[in-house]
Amino acid sequence: MTTNPNEVWMLQVSRNLIDVESGALRDKRFLMVNRDAKYSATFRQTLEREAIGVYDCHHGHRSLNAYAERFARSAKEECLSKLIPIGPGMLERSLRENINHYHRERNYQGVGNRLITPMTTRHHVAQTSY
Repeated sequence: MTTNPNEVWMLQVSRNLIDVESGALRDKRFLMVNRDAKYSATFRQTLEREAIGVYDCHHGHRSLNAYAERFARSAKEECLSKLIPIGPGMLERSLRENINHYHRERNYQGVGNRLITPMTTRHHVAQTSY
């Protein structure tokens, strides 16, 4: 983490993102970024060489992050507010389980407070980037 990400630092971030073994963008096709100058042409080219499209979010659009914000709020209220994670492994596991609950088990108020597709068996959620 840094408070002043310069181009050299961001290039290392891009290399970390596309790392074959542990990169957060492994097996991903797109990355959405804002229009901050830290996402330079070189940063974008590094990702695009690996067939990852880099797309700009349009700043100021009202519904731009509505789904992401709703999920983040649910994760904080339903999972992280009840847990003190001891290390990144515990945090990742609890978030994976929360994502499984959020997408597969949670009741939805708009559909008669029933599951949209009831689960008969517990499905394992693949590794997810956050």
